Amino acid sequence: MLGQASIPFVGLVDTVAIGRTGNAAALAGVALGATVTSLIFWTFGFLRMGITGMTAQADGAGKSGEVEALLVRGLVVGGAIGVALLVLLWPLRELAFALFAGGAETTAGARAYVTMRFFGAPAALAVFAVTGWLFGLGRTRAALVLQLVMNAANAAFDVAFVFGFGMGAAGVGLGTALAEWVALSTGLAIVTQIAGAGPLALARKAGSGVLWARSAIAHLFAVNLDLMVRTIALLLLFAWLANAGARIGAVALAAQHVLMQFVNVAAFVLDAFAFTAEARVGAAVGAKSRPRFLRAVRLTSEFSLASAVLLSLASWAAGDLTIALITTDPEVRTAAKHFLPYAALVPLIGLPSWMLDGIFIGATRGKALRNAAIAATTLYIVVDLLLRPLGAQGVWLALWAAYAFRAAGLALQLPALVSGLSAEPSVEGAAKGG
Repeated sequence: MLGQASIPFVGLVDTVAIGRTGNAAALAGVALGATVTSLIFWTFGFLRMGITGMTAQADGAGKSGEVEALLVRGLVVGGAIGVALLVLLWPLRELAFALFAGGAETTAGARAYVTMRFFGAPAALAVFAVTGWLFGLGRTRAALVLQLVMNAANAAFDVAFVFGFGMGAAGVGLGTALAEWVALSTGLAIVTQIAGAGPLALARKAGSGVLWARSAIAHLFAVNLDLMVRTIALLLLFAWLANAGARIGAVALAAQHVLMQFVNVAAFVLDAFAFTAEARVGAAVGAKSRPRFLRAVRLTSEFSLASAVLLSLASWAAGDLTIALITTDPEVRTAAKHFLPYAALVPLIGLPSWMLDGIFIGATRGKALRNAAIAATTLYIVVDLLLRPLGAQGVWLALWAAYAFRAAGLALQLPALVSGLSAEPSVEGAAKGG
């Protein structure tokens, strides 16, 4: 939970750094730029999710060689995709801003932010693989250290570039990009300590025949292609959400971005249980044990529900003070405070979808995740269009509906997942303490 709670602080620090300047247009620019960057970077979020599930399953089945090979594959694929994104910066950026609404000043800030963020693309995507591998092994303490280092670096760079050099939105983007390179260096040191050797040594140990075996690569891309489609669908959903705020105006978009920091903190904290479910469910599926699977689901869901209640109450109680700390613009503060109750209820509404995501990712049921995400995004857009006359209130109600659609789509497929597991734990699973 501590590790997950620290993840959204990268975005929160970015928001506070620019929000304390009192410039609503600059804050809206960072909001729009962060949406564009997330849309592009997290298209490849399968490097985190797919590696987690496959690592957990390989570990649950006692295949230590495959566990090491998955780390190397993830780093190579992530780094290569990141380099490709950096090369394609100009066309990707121009296409994104041709699709997103926003005033001239907002778009200018967003463009500067995106340009700088892309210099961290290779590191960001490689860190996805490192984080997924750590979660798959249940090494949450190591993941916490990695994230805390990135947060500290990001905060220091943001303060230096925004307040020291007056770089505005571009400084926020550059600070985050540099922090991602610091995080990658830290991550490589951590996995070297855990594995007993660095990625290059692990690659030599496995040999190219094992590392790039056709069956292993086919499985990697079969799982990850579905996760990629699923991620794109969900990113389009949140891009549509950001665009909905931009249509209403810079103040509305800035206020929405401030409140989304509450949502992000809650989502990442509760994802701690979902990620635990990924590792435990993956190990249970690897051992083909229904009892281990059901126990993992029950325990993580119970703790997650209790935490969701506490997070909603905390958001409600400390919301006004937090909004005042994030931004100094009076109009943005007023708008954010008005819609705070909608953000405060998201932990309870979003909880089922986040937990079911973790369960299906751990089981590497990519098709189920893909289909649920596509259906949820499609239905969300329909609801958003129907609720447009309600303005900003309609935007938040449509977001609530999106979480409900995601949960329903996965819940319908849960019985089939359970029925595919053995009612008795395997001998190997029992030996691992299932």
